[in-house]
Amino acid sequence: MDMKNNSSKPWKGMYWLMLAVPLFWGGSFSTAEHVVSEIPPLVAATLRFALAGLLLTMVAILKSEWTMPVLKQRWKGLLFVSLTGIFGYNALFFLGLKYTSAINGALIIATMPVFVTVGAVLFLKEAWSRTTALSLVLSLVGVVIVITKGSFNTISSLSFNVGDVLFLAALACGVAYGLLGKVIMKKISPLFATTLMTLIGSVFLGVSSLIEGGWEKVPYLSSQGWLEMLYMVLCGTLIGYVIFNKGVEQIGASRASIYLNLTPIVTTLFSVVMYNTTMTWQQMLGMVMVLIGVCLATLGKADRS
Repeated sequence: MDMKNNSSKPWKGMYWLMLAVPLFWGGSFSTAEHVVSEIPPLVAATLRFALAGLLLTMVAILKSEWTMPVLKQRWKGLLFVSLTGIFGYNALFFLGLKYTSAINGALIIATMPVFVTVGAVLFLKEAWSRTTALSLVLSLVGVVIVITKGSFNTISSLSFNVGDVLFLAALACGVAYGLLGKVIMKKISPLFATTLMTLIGSVFLGVSSLIEGGWEKVPYLSSQGWLEMLYMVLCGTLIGYVIFNKGVEQIGASRASIYLNLTPIVTTLFSVVMYNTTMTWQQMLGMVMVLIGVCLATLGKADRS
């Protein structure tokens, strides 16, 4: 009986620890918005993941979690999650913003938890419940309200173009990473997996950034820009991805993905506090719906763990 209780403790803690992921990723979206106004998007993404990769490598070596046998054994799978979760998602996301509105892109990406959850139930045999379904619907509707500020005109006036296709490709990368990450990273240290993903992803982002150009602007990045980059490196990448990978491993892809609905909430709050953005009552209503949805998923599952 004691063994059962002890084994359940990490699961309970993981549900609460996962709340840090949207906190860090949401903050990264807000800080990135300012950074890319000073340097090109792919250059910023390369800096973010390259710096994080170097720091993660040092931590992994110091903690003796850099295991070459595992790398030789699982390199194909790790290459796949690097290309989808780091390079593909980020490159397509930023390129999509060049051709379509942020609202279009955000609405497309907001459907990710739905696809991940359905895919996890169909292909990974994860459990499905009414609570999961209700939390998913509430969160998705809440996210749409936050992004569109509750305006039906905003939704009805959307037009779709090549940028939306790029966002759909980014969505596919995110879903593939969310679904297959659990299988590929099974029995691999989340720290080691995140380190390799970040390093490999930054190499491909670096090649793309050379095509885009703009590295000559980096020395002129403002002190605010470097502080925001430091936040993205330490919180958004170094800590955020390690926790998310650990969450996918412990609580499953479908439950972990529900937390992603909190990301636009945090982004909005960061923008209000840090950049004096205004917030509507419709957005506040949407936030409440998302919070209720995530709480249903968190409290319901944590209590049964």
